[in-house]
Amino acid sequence: MSDLPRKAVTRTAKLAALPLGIAGRATWGLGKRIVGESAELVGRELQQRTAEQLFKVLGELKGGAMKFGQALSVFESALPEEVAGPYRAALTKLQDAAPPMPTRTVHSVLEERVGKDWRELFLEFEEKPAAAASIGQVHRAVWHDGRPVAVKVQYPGAGEALLSDLGQLSRFARLLGPLIPGMDIKPLIAELRDRVSEELDYGLEAQAQQAHAEEFAGDPDVVVPAVVHQCEQVLVTEWMEGTPLSEVITDGTQEQRDRAGQLLTRFLFSGPARTGLLHADPHPGNFRLLPDEKSGWRLGVLDFGTVDRLPGGLPTHIGESLRLTIEGEAEAVYEMLRTEGFVKESIDLDPDAVLDYLLPIIEPARADEFAFARGWMRSQAARIADPRSPAHQLGKQLNLPPSYLLIHRVTLSTIGVLCQLGATVRMRDELEEWLPGFLYEEEEDESVAEA
Repeated sequence: MSDLPRKAVTRTAKLAALPLGIAGRATWGLGKRIVGESAELVGRELQQRTAEQLFKVLGELKGGAMKFGQALSVFESALPEEVAGPYRAALTKLQDAAPPMPTRTVHSVLEERVGKDWRELFLEFEEKPAAAASIGQVHRAVWHDGRPVAVKVQYPGAGEALLSDLGQLSRFARLLGPLIPGMDIKPLIAELRDRVSEELDYGLEAQAQQAHAEEFAGDPDVVVPAVVHQCEQVLVTEWMEGTPLSEVITDGTQEQRDRAGQLLTRFLFSGPARTGLLHADPHPGNFRLLPDEKSGWRLGVLDFGTVDRLPGGLPTHIGESLRLTIEGEAEAVYEMLRTEGFVKESIDLDPDAVLDYLLPIIEPARADEFAFARGWMRSQAARIADPRSPAHQLGKQLNLPPSYLLIHRVTLSTIGVLCQLGATVRMRDELEEWLPGFLYEEEEDESVAEA
């Protein structure tokens, strides 16, 4: 018997409380205004109550509801400050925590999947979970050979819950949309739904994680725990200590923030080049900052349940179009966007207007180093979200081809985390090193010759 509230009627009722609650709080806010309280005070209190209900429901449901909340959480930087304040604590809490499933359920899953003698595989097994996420929770243990390990156990009924939640959330997409200005929520939910079967398959996750662990073994910048054991609904990996990125965001020094930001950017672009895989779940709960004697800090990476398979690395067209945009080659950029399907054949746009739309967004790639900040993210979101803005009108006419959807979301999410960190990053260095097409071919040839 599953401990997830997975019956469709139960989960639908909980999710239906969200739009009803929003309407109810709006009425409550109007009443407060009538009796004379200021709009600013009422607005902040309204946002706080909305945040509390939204993330309480998402966290309790786990499944797709919590997965959606985690995906949304990295865009917190795009919210206006007076709105973001009340949300920030709730979002951070959601990134690393959810109500655990009972011990008896954990034991029954391990007994069914690993075997009745599952305890013999461990010298120690902590009953209290160390972390809980959208489809499973992690227990700290000691493997029979003495290695500290993380044991991820999937919630019974997780697949049914994921599909049910995401189906219901798509119905409420219009109401949830205002949470993140300038972002269409419905495609995000659809894309999360498309990834359900992959994320539930711990065999695929084990393959992706082990590929990264082998490639980054001994790397001075990135640490990926090796896979120790895997079977259906259970994944055992080496344990990794370190400071969660969510804690660096709230309490880290500027040195830690900058280092974490640089390494996160490096991993985003180097991962596909080195493994042919893109880690596609970049919320702060999946990263750790580990002290290192030589480099000061290394980045620990967890959770490879969602990856994009890119055998040749990131598409060369991304690097080429980014370089051409920086160089101001409006016609060439426009032609490339048409070729790749970002501008449909039936649409006719002004190349210079397209260039003007793109240049502010790629500002971090133009500078030698860029100070990411919530204010910058908010300004970009506001520019695209304002219906009176030329950027808004142009953006509505652009198209996002399915093959680029996950790459786009991961890049945007990573930038959101960099803004939460407030990190100063030399992004251009990473692009020149790892992004195909960003450098002219002759420049690349010269670099090889010098090496």
